[in-house]
Amino acid sequence: MTTEKNTLSIASIEQASQADFIALVTSFAVSQESPEINQCQRDGATAVIDLAVEFEQFGQSSSRENIAKVLGRLSDIQVRDFALGSHSAVSFHTYWAMWRYLLQVAPTGFVAPVACLFATLAYEQGDTPLAYQALDRASLDQPNYSLTILLRRVFGSGWPAAAFATMRTELHPKVTAGIFD
Repeated sequence: MTTEKNTLSIASIEQASQADFIALVTSFAVSQESPEINQCQRDGATAVIDLAVEFEQFGQSSSRENIAKVLGRLSDIQVRDFALGSHSAVSFHTYWAMWRYLLQVAPTGFVAPVACLFATLAYEQGDTPLAYQALDRASLDQPNYSLTILLRRVFGSGWPAAAFATMRTELHPKVTAGIFD
């Protein structure tokens, strides 16, 4: 795949700017001051898995609400970190398609988390230029997004993708316990 095709494949599509979809995504955003934050985190983590199941079975999701819920809930760092460790070698292609699609439909203000998730998959499969393109989208959305900054350092250091994947996999049970225990 060429760099030009990669750029086009993660570009925003019309749905990302539709007012009703933006309102739906925003309705699922997680407030750190919410007394129900842990329930929102559980809801978000569950939504990620549910959406991945839809993508695995059908290659897409038929529910704008499920898509909006995942995008909105990814505004929480714990949900995003849960999502970061949710895929395996077996489910890699399912998550690739899911994060890529979500990156295309994410409204302004909700791009950075999903762009970072997609960037990690691109990096793990050895497509560093595409990983950087995804990080560029994240930076345009939220210039100081901490995971974007961290991933630029990781990718720039030449850290082996396999080591990154191992670290991500090892952290996943801890993040999961923090949300569900």
